[in-house]
Amino acid sequence: MLHRFVAARRKISTCPPFSQRLKQTENEIVRMFRLPDSQEENDSLPVKGSRVFWKDPNARTLDERFIRILKIFKWGPDAEKALEVLKLKLDIRLVREVLKIDVEVNVKIQFFKWAGKKRNFEHDSTTYMALIRCLDESRLVGELWRTIQEMVKSPCAIGPSELSEIVKILGRVKMVNKALSVFYQVKGRKCRPTSSTYNSVILMLMQEGHHEKVHELYNEMCSEGYCFPDTFTYSALISVFAKLNRDDSAVRLFDEMKCNGLQPTEKIYTTLMGIYFKLGRVEEALDLVHEMRMRRCAPTVFTYTELIRGLGKSGRVEDAYGVYKNMLKDGCRPDVVLMNNLINIFGRSDRLKDAIELFDEMKLLNCTPNVVTYNTIIKSLFEAKAPPSEASSWLERMKKDGVVPSSFTYSILIDGFCKTNRVEKALLLLEEMDEKGFPPCPAAYCSLINSLGKAKRYEAANELFQELKENCGSSSARVYAVMIKHFGKCGRLNEAIGLFNEMKKLGCIPDVYAYNALMTGMVRADMMDEAFSLFRTMEEIGCTPDINSHNIILNGLARTGGPKRAIEMFEKMKNSTIKPDAVSYNTVLGCFSRAGLFEEAAKLMKEMNSKGLQYDLITYSSILEAVGKVDEECNVA
Repeated sequence: MLHRFVAARRKISTCPPFSQRLKQTENEIVRMFRLPDSQEENDSLPVKGSRVFWKDPNARTLDERFIRILKIFKWGPDAEKALEVLKLKLDIRLVREVLKIDVEVNVKIQFFKWAGKKRNFEHDSTTYMALIRCLDESRLVGELWRTIQEMVKSPCAIGPSELSEIVKILGRVKMVNKALSVFYQVKGRKCRPTSSTYNSVILMLMQEGHHEKVHELYNEMCSEGYCFPDTFTYSALISVFAKLNRDDSAVRLFDEMKCNGLQPTEKIYTTLMGIYFKLGRVEEALDLVHEMRMRRCAPTVFTYTELIRGLGKSGRVEDAYGVYKNMLKDGCRPDVVLMNNLINIFGRSDRLKDAIELFDEMKLLNCTPNVVTYNTIIKSLFEAKAPPSEASSWLERMKKDGVVPSSFTYSILIDGFCKTNRVEKALLLLEEMDEKGFPPCPAAYCSLINSLGKAKRYEAANELFQELKENCGSSSARVYAVMIKHFGKCGRLNEAIGLFNEMKKLGCIPDVYAYNALMTGMVRADMMDEAFSLFRTMEEIGCTPDINSHNIILNGLARTGGPKRAIEMFEKMKNSTIKPDAVSYNTVLGCFSRAGLFEEAAKLMKEMNSKGLQYDLITYSSILEAVGKVDEECNVA
């Protein structure tokens, strides 16, 4: 019974439909492999747009039947048999064609390796490069690097163009050191890199931020004696030197380039303009525009942007606007970056109305405002002391126009509302930030914590500070400085010192603001020795004290150490790089007043007057006698 049951099952498995499918597949393979008769040969003559050119020995386009075999059976015995049946001779051209067709990349890899093992066949640089391109396109980085290594070790000759392409490919997959290794290996095999090859390496190094190596490569290139920098090389080097703040070197290369008879591009001119503006050489930057026009090198929107930005930073607002107007006359269309720069210049120059008019003009120029544009307008509103409601209305307008606010948008608004004593509104915006999924912004928290501290809402400030620490780890040095300052102000100096030590423990290096905050607290608590010790520590660890640092210590000495110690530090400041400011003078004046040294105060006030510094009102009212003496001297004079 069991035997008959098994037999029955076998009979079911060989039913006619399945047998028929097997037979159809076999027939299909036979038809694929069968050589065409004379009629089929006529039918398979080259037709425009077809791929059936396998009989042309020059084109070596693959027979469609072989392509079908590869697609159905992949690479293996069947495909190998197809080569024989179709009389496709294994040579360099065949390998290149197989690597071009639309089949799985693993099929190409297997075929390439099989071909390399065949007798009387060796891959050359063209077949290696064909496979390398396939692997790069398929993002098979491991196999790509193995193939490049195999190519470099093989006896095939690698030319400058192949070397350039390999460097570019390795650069794209962030294998910079490997690309440099290949470059020098191939160069060591008597391959003479061309300018284009060196440029490929330079571009890769620039893209990955290895700017110092670019100059080394340039020196190497010049020392070869057979390969000289071209326009691209100079452009790359000038850009690199600009980023490294080696401005003199960039200018020297610019002059060298022109001496060598090479025409600078608009990109090079634009980079040089940025350098000249940074150095304050405004007229030389403007001369470059004239030189561009003389050489028939038309300024681009990037050139105009650099001009507008540079003139704005130099305080030449009208000239910057004039450049914009001339650009429109020349038919150059502004982009959003240029418009944002010009709006920012107007905003910082207290020309809010002009900034808003320029914003409205953007629509006429088909230049769509982005989040930076709106941020710039909102920031300008706060700086112009406009009603806070206007800033809120621009936020709503921004949302209505489909521009999504960024964390910086909220940070600007929170800071602006804090400075206008609208802390509750700022807190609501902080909640909105959180609801929108933005990560906590230390700058926004810093503004709120500072405002809450000024309002003596220390617990609320500390609560926000703890919240920021939970969400951002060690937070930022500036936020710590704000909390340290307010703990010092409200007499919680131990907590301020604890925060300072916590910063260092968490690897958040205290900056000058943190040191100043703690020193202020110590001076308030009459811990002058500790404050002075912290001041010296600050200098020793390389955190340069600023004018506020000096004034904090000077104030402490004036309050507790008397005129002698205060005047010693004051004189020391005069002979250092940190010169006394109005606060410094007023601190010493107050000290003289409390000590009854009115003649010394009168002399110091006269000195202040000569330096254009203003008296502090509190100090001024406490030394009226000294003021009288200053007035008498002025009248006599």
